[in-house]
Order: sequence, then structure tokens, then C-alpha cells
Amino acid sequence: MKAIQLTDPEDPRSLALVETDIPQLKDGEVLVKVHAAGVNRGDLLQARGHYPPPPGASDIIGLECAGVIEDPGTTGRTRGEEVACLLAGGGYGEYVAVPEGQLMPVPEGYSLTEAASVVEAACTVWSNLGMLAGLRAGQTVLIHGGAGGIGTFAIQLCKQLGATVAVTAGSPEKLETCRELGADILINYNDQDFSEELKGRCDVILDIIGAKYLRQNLRALNEDGQLIIIGLQGGVKAEINLGSLLPRRLSVRGTTLRARSGAGKAEVVASTIENVWPMLADARITHRIHATLPLAEAAAAHDLLDSGEVTGKIVLEV
Repeated sequence: MKAIQLTDPEDPRSLALVETDIPQLKDGEVLVKVHAAGVNRGDLLQARGHYPPPPGASDIIGLECAGVIEDPGTTGRTRGEEVACLLAGGGYGEYVAVPEGQLMPVPEGYSLTEAASVVEAACTVWSNLGMLAGLRAGQTVLIHGGAGGIGTFAIQLCKQLGATVAVTAGSPEKLETCRELGADILINYNDQDFSEELKGRCDVILDIIGAKYLRQNLRALNEDGQLIIIGLQGGVKAEINLGSLLPRRLSVRGTTLRARSGAGKAEVVASTIENVWPMLADARITHRIHATLPLAEAAAAHDLLDSGEVTGKIVLEV
């Protein structure tokens, strides 16, 4: 098969379409012929050598895809079945081996390209805000990077849960996109200090920045507030006064989807299908695709995502 490989470890854009072996199935896996793969920040980090796949996972980049089952292996699934897939790796190729527990039906009314754009965002947002934080109606949630792939999905999901949604973004155009998706409080991080605007008001914060925002995030939290860190775009080390957590009973939690066990991923997938897929089927939540590119143009897709000009998701089509 053909797949994207990094040809120069020193150059994260040396992404070339090369010949490689079709994955060999393990027990409980299916072989999926990939139609499209979503592009994520984790892919950029892996290309830079900072986000290696878990032990035993494919070293091919790609955390989500959609396609057709080519070989059901030992699972009892059906050849030709259309599926969306949550992956630990391998999406940037013509075929990928997927544990059965990480298969999802294509949302009703969605093409395979559209399905590939929502898997990672849906599972990330639901596992953190729905399953972990237990976000509920009447609460206030702050979403950093509101116009990105995670952010555009999170805004819509939080509104469906009845929450008040605050977002940060870096331009009036991106904030307008967030407003159109349902965001209630719009903060341009270039001009405003979100911790000043939201001091003591947030019940939950979904953070992709990390160290740079830690102190401000804690300042923005309400009593019993939860800071959930899912990205480290602003660094990995920060210093805080732990005593500041105690009076307001604050919690700081860090999560990543990729490193979970197979059973953990299967639990997230099942819960996402049950709770989120109906919202996709009736368009209470819609996909947001910024651009589609051929698989061979993976380097250009990474350049585009890195530019900061993307609103929503980029998808590679095979």
C-alpha cells in the first residue's frame, strides 16, 4: 500500500507518499480501506518527534479516519461496511488495522470525508466534558482555541448540554465563527485578558495551551471548578501556589486520548456513539471542514494547520 512517511527525521515537512506493507491483523482487529483521514495537532507533534505512538501502534501518522472494512479478521464484522475509526496511529495510509472497539458507524447523512473530520474531536470533547467533567445545564465552560477543530465541536456540544460557552480566539473573524456556532462570551486573546473577563465564573475550562495559561485559568475558575488540560501548545512547565486551590476546591486534570488502553478507548467510543452521534444525525452538531487535500499533500496540510488560519478541520482524502 501507499502511506505517508517522514523521510527526514530533522524535517517535519518531509512527508512523502511511499510504498509500505499492508498492516497485519491481530485478533480483534479489522482492516479498513481508508477513504479519508483527519489532520490533528498531534500529527504535527509526531512529525516533529514530540508525540510518538504508543507501544505496538503503527508509526504512520494519523489519529482518525473513515473508510470501508476490507477484511473483518476474527471480529464477525462485514466486509464492505462503512466505518469511522479512532486510531492510535496509521490514518495517513491506504489501509489501517483497527481494533473493533474503536470502530464507529458513519453518522447518518455523513459522507466518509465528513465522518473522518469528527471522530477525534467528538471523542476528545465528549470524554473530557461529558464523561470526565460531567458538564451540565446552567454551568459556564471556557474553551480555548474556539475556532479550531476541537473548539468548533466543543462549542456546539456544550450548547446542546445547556451550558454558557465562553471562548478565546485570535481574530474577529474567528470569534465570529464561534458566535455563529453558539458561543456566548467572545474573548480575543490578543486584546483581552480572559482571566480578568471571566474571574471566578468558569465551572469547567477545556485548555489546549498548558503552562502559559495555567495561572490565568485558575483565576477564571469558580468554586469547585475543573481545569482540564488536553494540549500543551503554550509549554509544559508552570509554577503555582497550591494553596490557591484549596479555598475554592479547584481541580487540575490532564488527559490524552491516544495513550489510553484499548479498553479505555473502546469505552470512550461507545459512550460517544450513544451520546453524541444522535446529535450529528439530526444536525444539532455539524461538522466544520476548512479544507480537503489529497493524501500526497500531507505536508501542505500540516503547513496549513500550522499557519493558524484554519477554522475547523483539515481532511486528507485517499
